[in-house]
Amino acid sequence: MKIKEIKSVRLEFSPRAPELQPRSPVWIQSEPIANTMSRYPRYAFRPSWYPSWETFGCLVTAEDGTWGFGTAQHGRPVAAIIDDYLGPLLIGEPCLAIDRLYDIQVRLCAPFGATGLAAYAVSAIDLALWDLKGKLLQRPVYELLGGPARDEVVCYATGLDTKWYLELGFQAVKIPCPYGPADGKDGLRKNVETVSQHRELVGPEKDLMLDCWMSFDVEYAVRLAEELRPFKLKWIEETLPPEDLDGHAQLRDRLPWQTLATGEHWFTTYPFQYAASHHLVDILQPDICWVGGMTPLVKICAIAEAAGISVIPHASALWPYALHACYALPAIPWAEYVALGAAGVPLDQLVSLPGTPVPVDGRLQLSDAPGFGLELSSSQLVPFHSNSRP
Repeated sequence: MKIKEIKSVRLEFSPRAPELQPRSPVWIQSEPIANTMSRYPRYAFRPSWYPSWETFGCLVTAEDGTWGFGTAQHGRPVAAIIDDYLGPLLIGEPCLAIDRLYDIQVRLCAPFGATGLAAYAVSAIDLALWDLKGKLLQRPVYELLGGPARDEVVCYATGLDTKWYLELGFQAVKIPCPYGPADGKDGLRKNVETVSQHRELVGPEKDLMLDCWMSFDVEYAVRLAEELRPFKLKWIEETLPPEDLDGHAQLRDRLPWQTLATGEHWFTTYPFQYAASHHLVDILQPDICWVGGMTPLVKICAIAEAAGISVIPHASALWPYALHACYALPAIPWAEYVALGAAGVPLDQLVSLPGTPVPVDGRLQLSDAPGFGLELSSSQLVPFHSNSRP
């Protein structure tokens, strides 16, 4: 079976309107969060500058009309790479040769680099191909990966509404760090107070983690980690700019006692191989919708297992894609549920892609529906037209 068409599409789907009033504003839109632009006051508040290109989809259709769907992000720029470049060049290739197709795409992107926006395009096509393969073979993707490695997927929650996450039954919580180097000693003190407050909420038995979102330098990361040592964080995440591999090595040397995690903003398998072989971190965190799709994620898990480290994919419980890897691959102990809704709004009212399972008591199970189990019809998918709107 060969590929007949690859195109970007817009999903016409409206999530359920919340039936309950939220208890508070959505944390990611209202609270300070340390980020890469924190040193510039005009842009310090993340929603003021974060890219607003829309999330869309990629549709790969086989000769017999069977189709697979992959989620795509960053709108028009990524849609152009799919529609104008990668998609047309893959027409006529065998649908099931996914490793070959991934390799072709990475090599095709060499003139402008296979990282960044190109990786988002490769991810969307790769995920659509896995969804298509599952449908052609009438198997869920987790079976194509070898079958379940566990009975259920255990999730932790990310956000600032810790009381709400505990009510929902999550046994581990990751909070974003509110302040960074640009906020000086006062910001450092407030970071310690924030972690102290959340540790008190979760208690000594549950796990607490800290996400620093690329906002620190080595000196600040070391100083903050030392201040937070009494609170026994399970890990500190993404403290440095992703490109600063030397900085990651310095941080590893200076914080031998602290579990370190990173990788959501690494693209392709190469930085993960380097980090694993040099033991820069303890946990790798690729995002399946950014790194290149399921194909490189499987390779990253193999790299991690050989190095004796774990993989916990970024935002893996927001979409069904990474959940299939979390269910099937032994290298992945947890999934991450990024709580993008407000406290008090049930999680089943926040699903952004039909067919995405929702954690109950911090755990979830996958259906045996073919592909990724998406509950979509072709009538909901219309051409994206990459020049139509932002």
